[in-house]
Amino acid sequence: MPFSISKDEILETVNMLSTENLDIRTITMGINIMDCRNGDGAETGGRIYDKITRCAAQLVKVGDDIEKEYGIPIINKRISVTPVAMIGDGFGPEEMVAIGRCLDRAAQEVGVNFIGGFSALVHKGFTRGDLALIEAIPETLSGTERVCSSVNLATTKSGINMDAVYRMGEIIKDTARLSADRDGLGCAKLVIFCNAVEDNPFMAGAFHGVGEPETVLNIGISGPGVVLSAVRKHPDADLGELANIIKNTAFKITRTGEMVARIASRRLNVPFGIIDLSLAPTPAIGDSVADILESMGLEKVGAHGSTAALAMLNDAVKKGGAMASSYVGGLSGAFIPVSEDQGMINAVDDGALSLEKLEAMTCVCSVGLDMIAIPGDTPAAIISAIIADEAAIGMINRKTTAVRIIPAPGKGEGDWVEFGGLLGRAPVMKVNRFSPAGFINRRGRIPAPIHSLNN
Repeated sequence: MPFSISKDEILETVNMLSTENLDIRTITMGINIMDCRNGDGAETGGRIYDKITRCAAQLVKVGDDIEKEYGIPIINKRISVTPVAMIGDGFGPEEMVAIGRCLDRAAQEVGVNFIGGFSALVHKGFTRGDLALIEAIPETLSGTERVCSSVNLATTKSGINMDAVYRMGEIIKDTARLSADRDGLGCAKLVIFCNAVEDNPFMAGAFHGVGEPETVLNIGISGPGVVLSAVRKHPDADLGELANIIKNTAFKITRTGEMVARIASRRLNVPFGIIDLSLAPTPAIGDSVADILESMGLEKVGAHGSTAALAMLNDAVKKGGAMASSYVGGLSGAFIPVSEDQGMINAVDDGALSLEKLEAMTCVCSVGLDMIAIPGDTPAAIISAIIADEAAIGMINRKTTAVRIIPAPGKGEGDWVEFGGLLGRAPVMKVNRFSPAGFINRRGRIPAPIHSLNN
């Protein structure tokens, strides 16, 4: 049956757009670049550049046209590509850097704000390409503007690659050092995953999965302001009723996203992949997941009860999305980045929200520890241990978890980092300084949990 939307839904959508900050957060075109391997890194990068600029030539224009015609803000247009470690297998780190620069030039040429896929999948071990790409991450992310990177180092089925955990702590430190003049901005473009999904449209973790078609269009739609408004209109609702209200609101948001997705898919002649309904906040007032949780009755995010409130919110959002579309995917749910959410920033600044409480909340949110600034002198072993803890949460609970953390060079607890735009600003958070080095230095592999044996 063809997709349709009713007049009442249109009127509700108009109100969401005009007063509640509803937007399409991103249209992300996934592009397979497996056929671009040729000779050395420079030649392969050139072929990747040619394919991206050909396939995505109209992406920004189509997004802009839909925005003008329908009055629906489309904030970002982005591209994801097949994990570069696979295409570059056998190349050295210098050649991987050359490919990263070609990705950056291609993104600039077509006008997208980010390109993801400078990535490696190492949850069970390393190939030569994986090792070369990981070594190339600091120079690539510090020397390019739009390239985003991710490393998946754990899954429920394979366990945790602790060799990769060990190395990524050092890579994050190196990336921060090479972008020290920008408060470690390179680290804001690097995500470390457990159970990474292959159809994620959100940066910095997007890549074009190996099971995806030649090209695909994935939509990320975000509406924290819409959900906040709905919750505030029902101050006396019990939590069961409130969950249903959030679910119905998410349904309406998702319908809007699918309409845009199908129009863009038709105009670009690219298959429609998924709708990712993620409550992805921005620093703008009224566009905050923290504000939603506080409107449920918490004095401040980080108070006891925050994890329960977030669990209810995340579940209701997923249920509403699943009701609205047969193609909900990605990381659908609620993100809790610090620097990108003014309410989270305020909670940290007021002393209500700690790194330990954020870790607890990641058990029930869409992803994990996101856009968190920590002291620049934090040892690599501690960063690795933070990654290991998040990977363990994801592995045991069969969910995606991630770490996007910035050891801010020259900054200490209570100082601030400034990134601007969607990346926002954040206070540097306190880190437990007791050393996990003896544990991290053991390396090896943490085995998969017993419940992974479910074939």
